[in-house]
Amino acid sequence: MRVQAGFSRFPAFAPAMGLVDRVWFVAIHVLMFALLMLAASQAHASSRIKDLAGFEGVRENTLVGYGLVTGLTNTGDDIKKIAPTKESLIGMLERLGINVRADVLDTSNTAAVIVTATLPPFSRQGSRIDVTVSSLGNATSLQGGVLAVTSLLGADGEVYAVAQGSLQVGGFSAGGAAASVISGVPTAGRIPSGALVEREIDFKLEDLKTIKLALRNPDLTTARRITDAINAYLGTSAAIPTDSGTVAVGIPQGFEGTNVDLMTKIEQLQVEPDAVARVVIDQTTGVIVIGSDVRISTVAIAQGNLTIRVTETPQVSQPSPFSETGTTQVVPRTQIQVDEGKDKRLAVVNTGVSLQDLVNGLNSLGIGPRDMISILQAIKAAGAMQAELKVM
Repeated sequence: MRVQAGFSRFPAFAPAMGLVDRVWFVAIHVLMFALLMLAASQAHASSRIKDLAGFEGVRENTLVGYGLVTGLTNTGDDIKKIAPTKESLIGMLERLGINVRADVLDTSNTAAVIVTATLPPFSRQGSRIDVTVSSLGNATSLQGGVLAVTSLLGADGEVYAVAQGSLQVGGFSAGGAAASVISGVPTAGRIPSGALVEREIDFKLEDLKTIKLALRNPDLTTARRITDAINAYLGTSAAIPTDSGTVAVGIPQGFEGTNVDLMTKIEQLQVEPDAVARVVIDQTTGVIVIGSDVRISTVAIAQGNLTIRVTETPQVSQPSPFSETGTTQVVPRTQIQVDEGKDKRLAVVNTGVSLQDLVNGLNSLGIGPRDMISILQAIKAAGAMQAELKVM
């Protein structure tokens, strides 16, 4: 019935269409409708709350420790110059019951290192984590080294993991008396699953009376939208935004003792994030990032540099053959070129232009990223940029 009603709008063509033609006609219109819906969905892109915010308390913790790497092939610290390495080696041997006289200890197979690791949330005793090892002294390479037992401490000074194992070093170094080559960073390496968790962090999700979401990019509008999405799903006013970076959710009825289930459902909700109009400039690398909401008021832009190029091409003047009076002389030849930028034109950027219009306007001047950075800073100084300019 729907197909017949649809063809009734085209009385001149419907009688002449066969069954196959009608099927193709409907299929084309369905495809066009699907493309329109896809374009509309892309115009208003949304993201999961899981990608916009994290739950307070569900976080990683950093660990750090000091240790020794042994088994190096004469690429370790010079213990005559690096006192901490020498003292650490003596202390380790004494704990193992070996009495070493400091005056006869001379080795270059050991290096003092800093060991770092990240303790994931809800890590249990007996689980393993990766560690990163980096040289602290004047060692030239940690290739082939083995990390001795090293305690990893948290910010509270407690031991949360113990690391040990063979290093995996991506770089290498080699050289001789006249030349040397270094690839990568041979003084740093990793030990996959090299640390054993010994202490757990006492934190239970089920004991929480209020769940707090911390936005990764704090914004009042995004926090409000997250609140509305959670309340619409729960059918209550359990969520409230406390500031631009935090949304507090009270445990509603029916979810008591099942905080994990509530958090799982919340993080899958779709929200369209908002962002501040911002232009980010990295003057070191020349990278420019312009947000989609950046707008420019009417402004005229011109860019040109005075370039003077001086080229010296001296020539040799010789006397004619068999001449007895002439001498060979060097005759200077100087060529000067002056570029006043006469081909640079004044470009007008109209008010309220979009990101694409701004980029096209700047590219029409034929300038590079370095000059574009100066132009963007000048536009901001003129008060014509409705956006935040952040220089890194």
